[in-house]
Amino acid sequence: MTIPIVKIAKGSDEAAVIDALKLAFAADPATRWVWPEPQKYLSHFSSFAKVFGGKAFACESAHYVGNYSGAALWLPPNVHPDVEQLIALLQNTGSEDAKKYGPEIFQKMDSYHPKEPHWYLPLLGVDPFYHGKGFGSALLQHAQAKCDQDNVYAYLESSNPRNIPLYERHEFELLGTIQFDTSPSIFPMLRKPRKI
Repeated sequence: MTIPIVKIAKGSDEAAVIDALKLAFAADPATRWVWPEPQKYLSHFSSFAKVFGGKAFACESAHYVGNYSGAALWLPPNVHPDVEQLIALLQNTGSEDAKKYGPEIFQKMDSYHPKEPHWYLPLLGVDPFYHGKGFGSALLQHAQAKCDQDNVYAYLESSNPRNIPLYERHEFELLGTIQFDTSPSIFPMLRKPRKI
């Protein structure tokens, strides 16, 4: 199997990268808890992705593989999502439970972030049609090389328990579980840099 080539997304790639993530997250437990109705999910996911991980485009840390078959939005150390905008988006568009518990979930997610400088992965996804082709691994390895080179942590929250084994294969360790009332579980995970 050839290793997929990871490309850095330019501004002109943004819509295609967001569309790839929209396909990838269509059955994601946490995302669909926020927007259970298909039309609302399709209408609001792009705004969510831009607020949650969109700063990656300006930082040249938005990556994609294939013909936008998979994508990852990484935020470098000291670059963070706009949590106030995220909460406002949930309050204006999300399910009643998401409106009620979303702020607590984001607060708990923040508590797991390492205090040390770290790369943060808000979103990584592969179009289900391309699952099993190594695209997710390629996207992770590409960013991990940078983390190892710079000797910094990588941190993420897996919103789907099915993805935990993938992250564990790439040296992420499970830190705990975030869950409030009806919300699906979210799994914070940390990877320590390898010594080069």
